[in-house]
Amino acid sequence: MRISSLIAICVVSFFCANCKVYAQKAVWPAKTTYHYANIDGHKIFYRKAGNPKNPTILLLHGYPSSSHTYRELIPLLSGRFHVIAPDNLGSGYSDKPDPKIMNYNFDVLAGKITGLIETLDLNQFIIYMQDFGAPVGFRIMMANPKKIKAIIAQNANAYLEGIPEAKQAFFNNAQLDKSPENVRKLYAFTSTNAIKNKQYLRDVKGKEEIMSPDSWTFDSHFLESDNERRIQVALFQDYKTNLDSYPQWQSFLKKYQFPTLLVWGKNDPVFTAAGAKAYLKDVPKAELHLIDAGHFAAEEKPVEIAKHIVNFLEPRK
Repeated sequence: MRISSLIAICVVSFFCANCKVYAQKAVWPAKTTYHYANIDGHKIFYRKAGNPKNPTILLLHGYPSSSHTYRELIPLLSGRFHVIAPDNLGSGYSDKPDPKIMNYNFDVLAGKITGLIETLDLNQFIIYMQDFGAPVGFRIMMANPKKIKAIIAQNANAYLEGIPEAKQAFFNNAQLDKSPENVRKLYAFTSTNAIKNKQYLRDVKGKEEIMSPDSWTFDSHFLESDNERRIQVALFQDYKTNLDSYPQWQSFLKKYQFPTLLVWGKNDPVFTAAGAKAYLKDVPKAELHLIDAGHFAAEEKPVEIAKHIVNFLEPRK
């Protein structure tokens, strides 16, 4: 190695020892393409980018979003990785069967994504989970542990320590109280105003310009009809099953000790930083980064998240 190159690496390493985000050499992104797969009679939409010969990253979205939430992150990863980002059944461009007929719950969502994994013949992949992506992701992982190469959790809770008592009560009441009054409260959370101000802008007070209006505009478009909103209400009502499953998820993590990256928006008041730190009880070798962002960290800090992912995964290729 040339002395000048060695000096350059040392200088970069010195400065990045403080920021703790070593900048890998940039690569050009691959073109993102857009697809549908028929999974048990339902169309599941997904975005795809990158060379299939590279390690696959499966990006699982949360509420109230879809794969659209990863529109900035995908190009940052696609030069090095094969990226698949699906829309859950009932979200985004995927089918939305009538909730009067379809029993929407997290088992159903995970089943559809598992079907997509099988259809795309993904033998091994890294799983990235955010928000609703955690209950979908843990169901997928527990059914297919041999397919998992690594876990990336971004505001993806699996521990009660990460959920304030008031929010735990919200999920409990959503399941137990099916009164018209409580259903109306849940329904109100799916309104355009709630999506904008109680979701996307909630954690960025004073720096609202960092959050693209495309985020809530896109999500609100897919929550215009009564049926679309009631799909999400049904998932709120099922969410307590995830809290009840936390001990099983934790035992799973402890047993398998997958390489785990925790890149967490520390300003999230609902899935708090304590939830990220709690992972270390069961996966003590996990890599933890608390970043200056909120619940939708991939919207706020996609470059920082991509750097952490690349730095974490490159040595494991």
